[in-house]
Amino acid sequence: MSAAAEALQLRLVNGSLVDQVPADDRGLAYGDGLYETFRISDGRVTLRELHFERLGRGARRLKLELDQPLIESEVTAIATQVVEGVLKLTITRGSGPRGYRLPEPQSPLRIIQAGPLPPVDASNEKAGVRLFCCQTRLAQQPLLAGLKHLNRLEQVLARSEWQDPAIPEGLMQDTEGNLVEGTMSNLFLRFADAWVTPDLTLCGVQGVMRDYLVNALRRSGETVAERHVRMEELGQSTEVFCCNSVFGVWPVTAVAEHAWPIGAATRKAQALSMQALE
Repeated sequence: MSAAAEALQLRLVNGSLVDQVPADDRGLAYGDGLYETFRISDGRVTLRELHFERLGRGARRLKLELDQPLIESEVTAIATQVVEGVLKLTITRGSGPRGYRLPEPQSPLRIIQAGPLPPVDASNEKAGVRLFCCQTRLAQQPLLAGLKHLNRLEQVLARSEWQDPAIPEGLMQDTEGNLVEGTMSNLFLRFADAWVTPDLTLCGVQGVMRDYLVNALRRSGETVAERHVRMEELGQSTEVFCCNSVFGVWPVTAVAEHAWPIGAATRKAQALSMQALE
């Protein structure tokens, strides 16, 4: 049995081994909260600093009162027990009276779920993936853009559009026709000798693997731009890949009528991603 298959499986609510949350929790009622999904390798939280930086940004934006040192220490301690696998941290604003007004005082609720890495076709990494072109669009909302907040209904609806198990990911645009991201990943497109990753100031999730790769590629001498990318530009790119903090980098070989080879620049990004996840 693989190390991933042997990963410790547990659920904690506010540090206790329970499977229940209060019915008046604002995460259930309004999606009022944030989450992070960590890959655990050799008992270590990979991309740890980037994950907790994003959690802090999200908490400030949502005016969510967190005991972040407690959360970080709890996640770190549980990672040593999991050893290899995935740990999901969900933070809600906790219980509150009916209505949208913020409760005073706040009593945020934290949920930690840990388990093995999800089963993934090994050929995704080696041979690349085909993406489904989703019709569901992402709404532009700068206040929430970049955050990993609990409202994922757009992604749920987008993922419901295809059932083919040979297609592991879908491509999403915003309501103005800009390429934004995958349903669970970020995008990089190569134009000439430079990488472009879609601007996320209007919508989308600012993934930690995306942030890591932007910096790592630039340090390695690559040019990486963050800008809005129109759907019509897709066919002009020479290489494409998608990424997240669990699987790393998947080369994209086709979307709709477009197709790409897996180039050396993509393999370089893939190697950098695996360094971060080892």
